Amino acid sequence: MPNIKAAAKALRKSKKLQIRNTKVKSNLESLIKKSRKAIAAKSDTAKDLIQQAIKAIDKAAQKGIIKPNTGKRKKSRLMKKFNQATT
Repeated sequence: MPNIKAAAKALRKSKKLQIRNTKVKSNLESLIKKSRKAIAAKSDTAKDLIQQAIKAIDKAAQKGIIKPNTGKRKKSRLMKKFNQATT
C-alpha cells in the first residue's frame, strides 16, 4: 500500500487504465476473430466486420493501447486474408 498521496492516486489511475485497456483489447480481438470467421465462411458481412475491426485497431493504436506497428500489422494481415478469399 502506498504511503504517499500521489503514489496512491497513481495506483488508482493505473488500475483504472488497466481495466480500460483490457476491455479495449478484448473487444479488438473479438472483432478480429469475427472478421476471420466471416472471411473463412465467405460471408457477405465480412467487409463490414473488417471495417469495424480496422476502425477499432486504429483507435487502439491512436490511444496507445497497442503499438502503431502492431496495429498496422494486424490490419495488413486481415486485409491480406480478405483479398485472398475474394479473388
